[in-house]
Amino acid sequence: MNILILGGGGREHALVWAVKQNPKCDRLIVAPGNAGIADLAECATLDIENSAAVVGFAEANAIDFVIIGPEAPLVAGVSDELRAAGFLVFGPSRAAAALEGSKNFTKQICDAANAPTAAYAHFTQAEAAKDYIRTQGAPIVVKADGLAAGKGVIVAFDEATALNAVDEMFHGTFGSAGAEVVIEEFLDGEEASFFILCDGSDLLPIGTAQDHKRVGTGDTGPNTGGMGAYSPAPVLTDAVAKKALDEIIAPTMAEMTRRGMPYHGVLYAGLMIKDGQPKLVEYNARFGDPECQVLMMRLGAQALDLMQATAQGRLSQEQVNWAEDHALTVVMAANGYPGAYEKGTVITGLDALPKDSIQMCFHAGTTLGQGGIEANGGRVLNVTGRGDSLQEARDRAYALIDQIDWPEGFYRPDIGWKAL
Repeated sequence: MNILILGGGGREHALVWAVKQNPKCDRLIVAPGNAGIADLAECATLDIENSAAVVGFAEANAIDFVIIGPEAPLVAGVSDELRAAGFLVFGPSRAAAALEGSKNFTKQICDAANAPTAAYAHFTQAEAAKDYIRTQGAPIVVKADGLAAGKGVIVAFDEATALNAVDEMFHGTFGSAGAEVVIEEFLDGEEASFFILCDGSDLLPIGTAQDHKRVGTGDTGPNTGGMGAYSPAPVLTDAVAKKALDEIIAPTMAEMTRRGMPYHGVLYAGLMIKDGQPKLVEYNARFGDPECQVLMMRLGAQALDLMQATAQGRLSQEQVNWAEDHALTVVMAANGYPGAYEKGTVITGLDALPKDSIQMCFHAGTTLGQGGIEANGGRVLNVTGRGDSLQEARDRAYALIDQIDWPEGFYRPDIGWKAL
């Protein structure tokens, strides 16, 4: 099978790593890829949000299966055009991807499905949003309605921070994503991620994870795209997962189908859990990043079989074969992230790292420059370990970090602290 994966981050490197282990994979092309992906697959220069360009590339390369990694091509409708051209695709339609593309849309779906979530209000004008904040008080959560690369959420513990967040969003800090704003009640509890495959009719849970969103040790500082993750998430017990599936996921999928936009792909449900009761924080229409890295370490070659079954509408025939193991990934980011950071700094020591089923360094933002592997983003590496216990997985990941020489980078030393 000839496979095309769209994307070039750590999530896509993890997908490439898992897909390559499956004997069904004959040829693997990744667009645009990165320096780490280039060791495993062909990398191609391609505008992955340009539907016509992607379809033309897939036709020219006799692609059998397209896996769409990031959210932007999904929201741009690339999956729709690929399906219309006859390609097998893993990823929801543009209409269904609105579950990530618009927080207000998700809230409307949750209301219609009676899915437990935070109380909210939607605004298109700054002053109305500020009046609402003054009425509700803090803590409160201010969200850009559209895609903001995981950074358009401000958890404000005082009124002044919330009001400032509204100003920033309407003044363009998050681009067009902040043209509309959703303001939610603050949910107390422990947050975790639940991943479910959906083929338009059937649902198959494929794992849980817990992310560390804050940039600083002890979950302090501003939100990021994620500074590390581990799987499974202890707080998402079988009982809590069943509640989430029955009360949140299944009703949401039924409402999407009722509206004529059945969901095909992976659904990532961010949940807040308190006293055994899950509430929805947000939906994403793709694998999380860095959660995908720990899921793929645990799933391995079967990930391709599961994604193919999802695309072909035969999830009812599949099951996930889990090992009783754990995986943990630590993000190495460029100094200054999530604010301004320098690109082009050289990273050494990567070539000597072991690359196997229990330890892997996934590249998130790298390129091959004259000096070798260079940083090309904010989040640059996902250093990942797997073990029989979370402590063993954690020890493996941090042992790999000790072998990497990158003075211009940093990482959190406490990934996994909640579970440990």
